[in-house]
Amino acid sequence: MKIIVVHYSEIALKGNNRVYFEKQLVNNIRRACPRKSFREINRLRGRIVIYLSASCDTLEVQKSLATVFGVSHFSFGLFVNKDIETLKEEGWKLLKELTFGSFKVRTKRAQKEYPLTSVQINQQVGAFIVEKSGKKVDLGNSDETLFIEIAEKGALLYLEKVKGLGGLPVGTNEAAVSLLSSGIDSPVSSYMILKRGVKLIYAHFHSQPYTNPASQENTEKIIEQLTRFQLYAKAYFIPFIDIQKEIMAKAPSALRVLLYRRYMVRLSERIAKIENAKALVTGENVGQVASQTISNIRVVAEVTGLPILRPLAGFDKDEIIERAKEIGTFDISIQPYEDCCSLFVPKNPATKASPKELYLAEKSLEMDVLLDRAIEQSEIKEFRAASIEASKF
Repeated sequence: MKIIVVHYSEIALKGNNRVYFEKQLVNNIRRACPRKSFREINRLRGRIVIYLSASCDTLEVQKSLATVFGVSHFSFGLFVNKDIETLKEEGWKLLKELTFGSFKVRTKRAQKEYPLTSVQINQQVGAFIVEKSGKKVDLGNSDETLFIEIAEKGALLYLEKVKGLGGLPVGTNEAAVSLLSSGIDSPVSSYMILKRGVKLIYAHFHSQPYTNPASQENTEKIIEQLTRFQLYAKAYFIPFIDIQKEIMAKAPSALRVLLYRRYMVRLSERIAKIENAKALVTGENVGQVASQTISNIRVVAEVTGLPILRPLAGFDKDEIIERAKEIGTFDISIQPYEDCCSLFVPKNPATKASPKELYLAEKSLEMDVLLDRAIEQSEIKEFRAASIEASKF
């Protein structure tokens, strides 16, 4: 039977919680792969096996698996009887369609009661393939490797390993709210937190009609890209212009951007409460702009009791750009747009604001009604990966 063998790495370190992570990974694979492509998906010790259907489009399945966090690598192969003669014949069938000068056989035995050792299996299968092909065995730098895994009810045979995304399956950690702009940084920070198994809800702030709708439109495209890795996502599009007007009219101009960000954090915290999320996520990068000095990061963070996760804090800009290109958000992020933080920006923003300065500035602001209104007027949108059937949610 044709199969895909899926291996994970970090999940293997989870001890007594390993089964929980494995089940979530199976669930995510099942949701990501087109239903017509597989018969069943089973957990075996240390791996997951996808039993493919006769109508399976292997390229489509490969593209789906390449978006699933938690997968270390995967391989297309066969599930066969585990007697040595079958291993020889089926191993040769896998290899004979390929062009190669040398090969090796690597065997693992999950079932230690098997009458042959791994070395003995390697030797006997290898000798058979040498006889059939006339090719040589090279244990150091072979052109091809035949992998054999002896399981309880059969054997798994496969060749090439396709690299996966690694990380942890989305849904194995608690939810967080990501403050998402249509710029380069925050989509990358969202991706990196998804990789740690966190389910994300997105919060995007806009200043329409004072800015054009490009920022929101670009953000929706970015969320569509990120949803390939999460499969389903919810986003809040929050009108922020009335809050900005209040800040611009009554607060010192040098503190304007920091006040914007403090109120964005407060609003995101409210969304976190609605969605039962346990943290916030930002694309902050230490020292990149005036609002991201350590002092300013501190005064923005103090308005929430939730942890703020900043996966890009120590990245170079070039590193962030490279990752944005890899995940498919860079070309969207560089499209022209006006975001709310670029509106009413002072010429000389504060770089080392103190908590006292911000506290005194906020005393003059009448924000309770404006914050309530911003949440009430938020537009909530749901996103599903393009290849996912709605019935799976």
